[in-house]
Amino acid sequence: MSLAAPSPGAIMKYYRGKLPLSVLTLAVCCLAFFTLWYTERISSLSSGSVFRPKSCARKSPIAKSIHKTVKEIENPDIDDRFEFDPEECNMAKGKWVFNSSITPLYTDRSCPYVDRQFSCITLGRPDSDYRHWEWRPDECTLPKFNPELALKKLRGKRMLLVGDSLQRGQWESLVCMVEWLIPQDQKSMKRGRRHSVFTAKEYNATIEFYWAPFLVESNTDIHVLEAKDRIIKVDSVEKHAKSWVGVDFLVFNTYVWWMSGLTLKTLWGSFTNGQEGYEVLDTPVAYRIGLKTWANWVDSNVNPNKTRVFFITMSPTHTRSADWGNVNGTKCFNETRPVMKKKYWGTGANKGMMSVVASVVERMKVPVTFVNITQLSEYRIDGHTSVYTETGGKLLTGEQKEDPRNADCIHWCLPGVPDTWNQILLASL
Repeated sequence: MSLAAPSPGAIMKYYRGKLPLSVLTLAVCCLAFFTLWYTERISSLSSGSVFRPKSCARKSPIAKSIHKTVKEIENPDIDDRFEFDPEECNMAKGKWVFNSSITPLYTDRSCPYVDRQFSCITLGRPDSDYRHWEWRPDECTLPKFNPELALKKLRGKRMLLVGDSLQRGQWESLVCMVEWLIPQDQKSMKRGRRHSVFTAKEYNATIEFYWAPFLVESNTDIHVLEAKDRIIKVDSVEKHAKSWVGVDFLVFNTYVWWMSGLTLKTLWGSFTNGQEGYEVLDTPVAYRIGLKTWANWVDSNVNPNKTRVFFITMSPTHTRSADWGNVNGTKCFNETRPVMKKKYWGTGANKGMMSVVASVVERMKVPVTFVNITQLSEYRIDGHTSVYTETGGKLLTGEQKEDPRNADCIHWCLPGVPDTWNQILLASL
């Protein structure tokens, strides 16, 4: 049925003479009504247009859909799609807020999967405030981590985190955040030198970690070598990538291992010639070539209809206390509070390297979702393992713990900052 107003020609067919004022008024009103109705209709259809400026999900969000079920209304935590849109929320803008009521979902004592390297409380860290800070984006509401929802999203699927020991820390954090919900006989852990798999049997789901610190191959993939002896095979990823096939969620990260110096030894082809044949490249150049090799594999082998690809941005290091104004300090030793200065950025996160990642990813055919953890982690000088860790598989002695030069200001305590990374990752699934 058409709501169109009659045309002037049709009106004249019935009124050969001069139109009465009342009829003319009626025609104008009908035309105005039609125009208003049509405009509102087009506006409603184009409300999600990419040409409209995007805004963050507000802290008091209105439901995006009127089709919410009664169950969802009664239990809003069961589905966070109505609260958070990762594409509209800038995770880099926000602040850390201390909340003493926060209770971590696990501790390094309750979760059997936390390595000693990240077990700060077990290894004697006396303060615990670092576990009670929550990240609050300026204009968005970041959903709390819901372990039941996480397992439901992973049901029947594989998630694989690929990278270095920082990525392993995030993997252990994620496993610990959900494993306590699963009965003992319904879960298992298989550790390997390269590939480790946590299985949630009841959900037919796995959360896996694959060790590949450069993503591409190197001569230090199995046995860790001194930085001066490392050679990166920047044109090859196949040896690693055969373990990435058939995964539903691929989560990549690589940064710290590339930052061992201003230049890196790189190789095309085989390692059969040993030290011969390598080429020394500036670090950003080598990083770009390695990432292009990774990107080409993703574009050639990943079906975006079956697999989602994520890239965790760089985890900053805090090895220069003068960066945050502690001129008499040493690294992150004895730091117990985050930096509160807005937009703080130290020397431990290289923006040039970050731009390399962005430029490579923007040219890829397969969509890659960034999980931006860099700025929020920059503030957390208090969250590192510091001297409450192990080095080379050995715990620090009491005497070594008193020497601030032994502080590890690269890795993070668990529970701690990586839990927030996983909070963002879950919200982005």
